[in-house]
Amino acid sequence: MTKFLLAVHVLAAIVAVGPVTVAASMFPPVARRLLAAPEDLSAAGTLRLLHRICQVYAAVGVVVPVFGFATASEMGVLGSAWLIASIVLTALAAVVLGALVLPFQSALVEGRGADPARLAMVTGVFNLLWAAVTVLMIVRPGSTTGA
Repeated sequence: MTKFLLAVHVLAAIVAVGPVTVAASMFPPVARRLLAAPEDLSAAGTLRLLHRICQVYAAVGVVVPVFGFATASEMGVLGSAWLIASIVLTALAAVVLGALVLPFQSALVEGRGADPARLAMVTGVFNLLWAAVTVLMIVRPGSTTGA
C-alpha cells in the first residue's frame, strides 16, 4: 500500500504542481507583452489560458498533500522534522498561490492594473517554496535510502 500511495503522491505532484509552476512563470512576461501592446489579441488569449491553467491545476493540486499525508502515515514518519518542514512550506506555497499569485493574475486578466513585476516576484517565491519541498522530499534527513 505504501508504494501505491507514494506513486500517486509523486505522480500528482508532477501532474498538478508542475503545470502551475510553469504556467505561473510564463504569465508575467505575457502580461508585460500585453501591457505594451493592448491590441495584441494573441497575448490576451494566452494570458487567459495561463490563468485558467493555474486555477484548475491549483485545485487539482490538493490531491498532492492528501496523498502525502496518507503516504507519511503509512510510512510512520508523520512526526519527522523534514516532513513537518515540508508541510509548512507546502502550506506557505498554497497561501502564496491562493492569496497572491492567482489574485494578481486575475487583476491583470481583468485589466485592473496589477504590476507584472510584483507578480513575477511572488511567483518566484511560490516556485522556490515548491523547489524546497521537492528537495526535502528527495533528501529526507534520516532516510533509510542511504542517499
